[in-house]
Amino acid sequence: MDELMEDVLGGTLDPSPIFTKTVELDDVAEGYRAMDERDAIKVLVEP
Repeated sequence: MDELMEDVLGGTLDPSPIFTKTVELDDVAEGYRAMDERDAIKVLVEP
């Protein structure tokens, strides 16, 4: 995990393809609902 994080922070690994939905911080519950109902695989939370 540490090696992968270094690659992400260093810009050599792009994790964005695994996120299938984006929500704002106020909508975290919606992100969890979407994953629970299989409408999303991984949710990215943006401030």
